[in-house]
Amino acid sequence: MRKSNIIYTVIFSFFLCISCSDKDNEPNVIIEEIEEEIDDTDTSNFSDINFSNWKLTLPVDENNNGSPDEYQPDVLVNGGYRNISSITPYMYDDTSDASLVFYTFPASSTTNSSYSRTELRELITPSNSRINWTLETGGMMHGKLKMESISEDNSSSRQYHSTIVMQIHGIISIEDMARLSLTSNNGPPLIKMRWIDGDLWVYKKSLVNEATSGDDLFDVSTSTWVDEKHNMGTVGFDAFEFRITATEGKIELQLNNETPYVYEDVSLAKWPFENYFKAGNYLATTQTSAFSSLKYYNLTVTH
Repeated sequence: MRKSNIIYTVIFSFFLCISCSDKDNEPNVIIEEIEEEIDDTDTSNFSDINFSNWKLTLPVDENNNGSPDEYQPDVLVNGGYRNISSITPYMYDDTSDASLVFYTFPASSTTNSSYSRTELRELITPSNSRINWTLETGGMMHGKLKMESISEDNSSSRQYHSTIVMQIHGIISIEDMARLSLTSNNGPPLIKMRWIDGDLWVYKKSLVNEATSGDDLFDVSTSTWVDEKHNMGTVGFDAFEFRITATEGKIELQLNNETPYVYEDVSLAKWPFENYFKAGNYLATTQTSAFSSLKYYNLTVTH
């Protein structure tokens, strides 16, 4: 927010008038009002997230095009999202603790999913979602986040519904699509970080048969790739930091300052897909009364 502040400049003008009385010889004081525009925005009240390489997906389809609404980096950067009324119900600032809130509920879902999300998708090149990175190139995502509130799950043994807060998602490269005559570039999520009843679980894709090779690796079904999971620890409704570091044949996952949990196996060595990071609130339920509200305090990606 920019506010106008009035600065009063006092200009003393001394006039020596020989023919005037003593009273007239007193210095004249002229008070001039100068209006200046001063930017007094306190950036410390906002989360530390640079939107230059993030695309936003919302849980709604307000433009009625049959898919969830999306917003590109150019309208999100420099606080631009704050001025878009269709975004602010689902992604908005909480200046009381310098966080960015991601709110979602079951509504519109993306292709290949039944669930809704308020989620950021990494774009290495903001204008082209087909340019991504490989494990050989590597990358690191680090964030500080907190589950603020989430609906209770009355349909299972869990107390609450669950949501995915970070991902490394696979995607088939342009070259492999052309070579294999594929019409879809969809790949499986290599890493999903899922909040479940206060615990942070990692779901990591692994080969059903480690002998699988060649073009058979591009089969995205559960007959080729399945999840193995590991509990990283309890975070509850407290703020925590999490780091994902991906390199060739290796994934390191670190909760707060704890010892990293490391995957280094044949499945990673054979991973044929390119990748992109995701962060936000991907609610894993279709129950109509469900919701979740997740906060991010900071989020950074490096390659």
